[in-house]
Amino acid sequence: MGARAKPAEGAMTLAEMKEFAGFSAATQRYIRRALDIGLEREDAMIRWSRDVVEAASIRAQSRIYDRLHEVRALMPDDSDLDSIEPFLAPLVAIAAFDLGQGRLTSFSAFRFLYERLVGAEVRPWLPSAFCAAAALPHLHPDLRRKLLQSISEAAATASGWSNRQPSFYPAWVEKVDTASLSH
Repeated sequence: MGARAKPAEGAMTLAEMKEFAGFSAATQRYIRRALDIGLEREDAMIRWSRDVVEAASIRAQSRIYDRLHEVRALMPDDSDLDSIEPFLAPLVAIAAFDLGQGRLTSFSAFRFLYERLVGAEVRPWLPSAFCAAAALPHLHPDLRRKLLQSISEAAATASGWSNRQPSFYPAWVEKVDTASLSH
């Protein structure tokens, strides 16, 4: 008998797919690119670079994402202030880069990406990292306003978080030329 997903796992995967489908095309593209870089899945330069500006952005993102290993290793077990700073400072710096690219325009898109880049255990830290990065002066005031208004009170004040790892990791899908398919 083959291994099968439990119905609840399938429903959660479907919910993750639906959430991703609700993001703009630019956000979806950025999330897939970020996952390729952050999880070292694909050569992002070959897959995603359309011009010299995007190539420079990918190189910069690769450099900043080098700190993801540090963030994953320093995940605090609790709210001990001594363990928060070494973890949260690089997380906010990475988040500030991503938000500065202008493609993650809501907390939900940010959360979707970072749950996959870092893991489910980062969930309690995402509201503070997002708010800190979204409030930084390098962002245009209109973008800061839009980002900070996108986080719900429930997300900002949650008393608990799921530890279930995400199951849907969006990736590049080649387009199929339907005209060349024979019926």
